[in-house]
Amino acid sequence: MENNIFYLVPIAAITGLAFAFYFFKQMMRQSEGTDTMKKIAQYVREGAMSYLRQQYKVVIIVFIVLAILFAIMAYFGLQNNWVPFAFLTGGFFSGLAGFFGMKTATYASARTAHAASKSLNKGLQVAFRSGAVMGLVVVGLALIDISAWYFVLNYFVDEADAGHKLIIITTTMLTFGMGASTQALFARVGGGIYTKAADVGADLVGKVEAGIPEDDPRNPATIADNVGDNVGDVAGMGADLYESYCGSILATAALGASAFVLNPAMQTKAVFAPMLIAAVGIFLSILGIFIVKTGEKANMKQLMAALNRGVNISSLLTAIATFGILYFIGLHNWVGISFAVVCGLIAGIIIGQGTEYYTSHSFRPTQKVAESAATGPATVIISGLGLGMVSTAIPVLTIAVAIMMSFLCAIQFDVQNMLTAENLSLGLYGIGIAAVGMLSTLGITLATDAYGPIADNAGGNAEMSGLGPEVRKRTDALDALGNTTAATGKGFAIGSAALTALALLAAYIEEIKMGLMRLGQTTLTFANGETIETGKASFVDFMNYYQVTLMNPKVLIGMFLGSMMAFVFCGLTMNAVGRAAQKMVEEVRRQFREIKGILEGTGTPDYARCVEISTKGAQKEMMFPSLLAIIVPILTGVIFGVAGVMGLLTGGLAAGFVLAIFMANAGGAWDNAKKYVEEGNLGGKGSDIHKACVVGDTVGDPFKDTSGPSLNILIKLMSMVSIVMAGLTVAWSLL
Repeated sequence: MENNIFYLVPIAAITGLAFAFYFFKQMMRQSEGTDTMKKIAQYVREGAMSYLRQQYKVVIIVFIVLAILFAIMAYFGLQNNWVPFAFLTGGFFSGLAGFFGMKTATYASARTAHAASKSLNKGLQVAFRSGAVMGLVVVGLALIDISAWYFVLNYFVDEADAGHKLIIITTTMLTFGMGASTQALFARVGGGIYTKAADVGADLVGKVEAGIPEDDPRNPATIADNVGDNVGDVAGMGADLYESYCGSILATAALGASAFVLNPAMQTKAVFAPMLIAAVGIFLSILGIFIVKTGEKANMKQLMAALNRGVNISSLLTAIATFGILYFIGLHNWVGISFAVVCGLIAGIIIGQGTEYYTSHSFRPTQKVAESAATGPATVIISGLGLGMVSTAIPVLTIAVAIMMSFLCAIQFDVQNMLTAENLSLGLYGIGIAAVGMLSTLGITLATDAYGPIADNAGGNAEMSGLGPEVRKRTDALDALGNTTAATGKGFAIGSAALTALALLAAYIEEIKMGLMRLGQTTLTFANGETIETGKASFVDFMNYYQVTLMNPKVLIGMFLGSMMAFVFCGLTMNAVGRAAQKMVEEVRRQFREIKGILEGTGTPDYARCVEISTKGAQKEMMFPSLLAIIVPILTGVIFGVAGVMGLLTGGLAAGFVLAIFMANAGGAWDNAKKYVEEGNLGGKGSDIHKACVVGDTVGDPFKDTSGPSLNILIKLMSMVSIVMAGLTVAWSLL
């Protein structure tokens, strides 16, 4: 029965891709508007595709080098022979998901602007359903990849013991997550540097110095800015959440295989459970997408309520369906495991609502940031930083409660024995499946995120095309909503990354076990002389064997290194944006100075030159921080061994999670404070308060769109690199 029900996974994947194609064709049937609107949209499409081609050239070289390294490791018995291929497919599908989503977004912006000329609801539906293409492509391709690898490995892995076979299959599948993580990091970092270099250049010279609107066609950087929204917030976010989605499912499957290794029948159910929950989530996400609609006179809260309605109904139905699925397959403690999934779903909703409260200008926190601009840019910066710091409380407390509750639900609240070997395995499985629950409705939650840059580009197109004030008012409303959904999406992404990284931390121990067995180490000998078979050792046994305690200096050093990585990585990406933005500012000033008639509207800016500057800057600047994220876990393992790596991953997770929330929320608040003033509050556009808020928004841009979002990939990539390099770590370390 279990093998037959597994076919629901590829069926759901194909259904998701079919609806993504349906929404794409539905969007393409809409009119793109006037000739000017079509021309501007074409500029953005060409710029986005040009950037992706350059990025993929760089990424392909990195992937070839890493695949060769993994092949060499496999040759010497330090790695599973399937890993080089799994790594490549993970990166390929991650990049493909981002490509499809971005292609859709670049076709959707002008169509959204034209639809908004008819009605607000029409504009919302075109933008949102175009964003849904991104969401459904990500989940569809992810489950296609997972299904294909399961069928292939189940056929080719020759292992007499059924329980051990499933452990080999799941730990091997987990390694394709490194390919997805690597591609996601390049997409996020490169795209983030690109978009913010253009955005900062456009804002500082155009809005502050020249006093022209944000998307004015006289601004040479405005096309590059619109291109950046797509390569950073669509392609980058798609690749990012593809990796989170796969990582949570595969880490949980690996933990399930370990927890029930002595019960092969139950083990298969535990491995399939996260995949089946994700499959049902696709069907219910599609239902939620069709629910989203709003009235013509809707305000910001009503627009947000329309999106939340679709997400919340999908989440509620997924929670109900989970009980039915786990009961039907007969999973051990199906009620408790189902409640662990509910914990993840609720945590995702709470994090989203908390982010909305702190970043939407419908609420007081962001309004206070705008009001602080009365005394200049400095107080805007201080107010935004304070808001970002305070806003970390809700997500951190939510994740803490979700971790504990999902752990306890999985062990049936056996608090007295919660750290026994059996309960620890079951509890970690519960945490992993909570991450799956949080991401189970990714089809619609990612749609609300991808909607943001589409609405932003629609507003830019409307401004540059000279559409009427009523159309611009509608696109501004959709854009302001998009700022909030983007901030909500970033909070959701980092929340899911925290749970996924915790599951990956546990899965790392499973890979350590496999690495020892590949090297022929069949027993573990402890300091007191006791021995145990490697294949039968539990998490607790491995913690004791490698002395993973807070009193071990290798663990403490690793924790400091992990915490340092979060800050160094942010510093590198922030400085990268600064350097690229300086070149953009100089170019925009040069064009204003040398090309006659730009500010009068009689001259044509050199848009292509600004696109080229952002592209080259992003390609150059993304390499060092991205490679650092790969190299540091390898060196930590080689020098400090398993204990050092466990410390590194723990420190990186704790510091990176809080720092990412802080940066995303502070940046979102600064952005929406500016939007609040631009809607006519506190003096409106052109006032001193508006200029101060623009400065705050400029500082917040790399916070929320480059460094902050990249941190959740950093957390997971370091875990994935450690998992893939586990064989090298156990074979050789200096200390």
